[in-house]
Amino acid sequence: MEERRGLALGASAYVMWGLFPLYWPLLEPAGAIEILAHRVLWSVITVGLLMLALRRTSQLRALLANPRQRMFIVLASVVIAINWGTFIWAVNHDHVVETSLGYFINPLVTVLMGVLILQESLRPLQWASLGLAAAAVVVLTVDYGRPPWVALALAGSFGVYGLAKKQAGAGAVESLALETAVMAPVALAYVVFVVVSGNSHFGTEGVGHAALLALTGVVTAVPLLCFGAAATRLPMVMLGLLQYLAPILQFVIGVWIFHEAMPSGRWIGFGLVWIALVAFTFEAVNHRRRQLRLAVEASAL
Repeated sequence: MEERRGLALGASAYVMWGLFPLYWPLLEPAGAIEILAHRVLWSVITVGLLMLALRRTSQLRALLANPRQRMFIVLASVVIAINWGTFIWAVNHDHVVETSLGYFINPLVTVLMGVLILQESLRPLQWASLGLAAAAVVVLTVDYGRPPWVALALAGSFGVYGLAKKQAGAGAVESLALETAVMAPVALAYVVFVVVSGNSHFGTEGVGHAALLALTGVVTAVPLLCFGAAATRLPMVMLGLLQYLAPILQFVIGVWIFHEAMPSGRWIGFGLVWIALVAFTFEAVNHRRRQLRLAVEASAL
């Protein structure tokens, strides 16, 4: 029962993240930085109310009192701001397909960071998957006429974000509260600046537009809460498989709804990424099964 509930919550989180490309264009003509600033400020308010409702203020105080956790949360705050800003800009500038590529390759980038930063070792099929992903980046660089900077920025920033969050070891709600609080002064300063300079779009495009900007806090918090609830109920392998729902939906939206170009070179590059992910996932699932079998055999001795 709990696993079924976790599956539903995890799928809901990734489906919502996958549908994000349909939301951000609704906030135009506001630019990416203004949207990001509002997202941060409304997220602070939303998560602050959640903290009070869930009575997690003591956890936030404990997080603030821990210098090591604070350091990693500040790092997480910086890189997630880069991630959010890049994603919003890319979606509103017809790069939805490239955003999907970023989240397709994110698991492989995360593994690479584990090797380079945490000195983790890889198994042969994992190395092969990374090699295919590198080949895909080369093919896509030739096709685009430039490196796929959007995809690399999204994958890299989210990889560092995940690493920082892992090192911090804090709860989802209180860590997001601190992350957005760290970004809030800069976001508030920017909003004040655009208001004073007469370039603000909040309230100038109608009540509906203002409401959509205000809802960015809810849009940020709800999938995160679903994900946090799923993570406590599902095995990591299953949660890892669910994560592909988001880039699949983004890819479908980019190609079939926004009609972004997909020349043959781009299909080849994406094909290599998908083969790498199939091999990577197959290896991870089999390794998990072997570890469980060995654990069962060891316990039986």
